Amino acid sequence: MPQNSKNSALEAKELERSYKLADIVKQRQHTLATLALQPGEKVFDIGCGVGFLAHEMAFLVGKSGQVIGFDQNPQMIIHAKKRCEDLPQAEFYEGDAAQLPAEDQTLDAVSCTQVLLYVKDVPNVLSEMRRILKPGGRLVIVETDWRGVVLNCADDALTNKIFSAWDSTVPSPNLPVHLSPLLKKHGFSQIQVEAVPILNTEYTPSNFSYDMMKWITKNAVKQGVCNEAQRGIWLKELEERERTGSYFFCVNRFLFSAKI
Repeated sequence: MPQNSKNSALEAKELERSYKLADIVKQRQHTLATLALQPGEKVFDIGCGVGFLAHEMAFLVGKSGQVIGFDQNPQMIIHAKKRCEDLPQAEFYEGDAAQLPAEDQTLDAVSCTQVLLYVKDVPNVLSEMRRILKPGGRLVIVETDWRGVVLNCADDALTNKIFSAWDSTVPSPNLPVHLSPLLKKHGFSQIQVEAVPILNTEYTPSNFSYDMMKWITKNAVKQGVCNEAQRGIWLKELEERERTGSYFFCVNRFLFSAKI
């Protein structure tokens, strides 16, 4: 199996686990409540991942509706199809968000969770979203800004470097602060923004930040801002804070809703 296929399979497996975490379940329910899907509606889920959100959407729109899941990772599509195999109203495609497989003005709603920060040409994707939405159609976008993370850690200098290095892994970091004007520019109205905080006071595998800190520090080593020994010391401190009851982590995700 080529290395990129191995990475895709690993990413899908990790998402299977992380999407079941209480923090992410809560975020998913918030997304669904904002979309307010109705039976018979047609919804497009951009960056559907392993299909958790699409699965719940399919029950809301029912057999008279349609859910179209879309992801660039073929392994994600495999997982999503398996998850929704008993739901004929759900279908999945692999491809680029800059070219969505849908006709003009045919969708009642579009969702896009943790996708746009990985996109180089965000305006182009927003144009595609607007193109496929019907007049009055709804849009929900969820994105994170890691520049606002709060973490109880002794080495502030190294912590800042670690999170700054995370910015370099995506083409569009710090996106939430720019997104409202972009949505307005591309013809969206009734734009609303809500903070969806992920707050962990325990450093355990059942919380979002546990694996995230490992991924972020692994990237920091790759980017050369610290070495493996420094990474190990930094992570050990988080474990110690868990033992002493002083662990504290918070990052805001932002839920943008808009209409055509």
